[in-house]
Amino acid sequence: MSSVLRPALSLIVLMTLITGVAYPLVVTGVAQVAFPDQANGSLVYDDHEKVRGSELIAQNFTGEEWFHPRPSAGAYATVASGASNLAPSNPALATRVTEDTAKEKVDSQGPVPLNLLTTSASGLDPHLSPAAAEYQVSRIAAARNLPRESVQKLVADNTQTSLIGPPVVNVLDLNLSLDRLPSGKAVN
Repeated sequence: MSSVLRPALSLIVLMTLITGVAYPLVVTGVAQVAFPDQANGSLVYDDHEKVRGSELIAQNFTGEEWFHPRPSAGAYATVASGASNLAPSNPALATRVTEDTAKEKVDSQGPVPLNLLTTSASGLDPHLSPAAAEYQVSRIAAARNLPRESVQKLVADNTQTSLIGPPVVNVLDLNLSLDRLPSGKAVN
């Protein structure tokens, strides 16, 4: 029996050390050297070097003076991330979308973009389409007493394009840029 048990236990210990200790340490070390910003959470700092969030996770901004992100089924908490799983025929989804439409609606601007009404698959998508950010410009300009053109320029300056996929705007970066304007208010 010991002729079978000893090699089996030795193999378990060896594989645990390789796959549970050595491999994670090597991968972490390589990531810290090659991609330190991404390995540490893609954190966003303000002008005072205070962490304001991550480029990868949405935050809830409320108030008329801020760009609002996509809705989140998990209240922007990473532990509860995920879609709402409500079917299109579910009355709760229709109620939520109707309420969000009433909150985001700007009378002179037509329908609210879907990015401002629908959650992403994770519920934590930090990006909006440029159209969804543009939709909010008038409200923010009025709330902050800024020229509409200044806020539009911020949206254009914060629009990210890549070789694949549509252009996007990171809401946290956009709000931090907005906060740097002379009459901007403090980040919440």
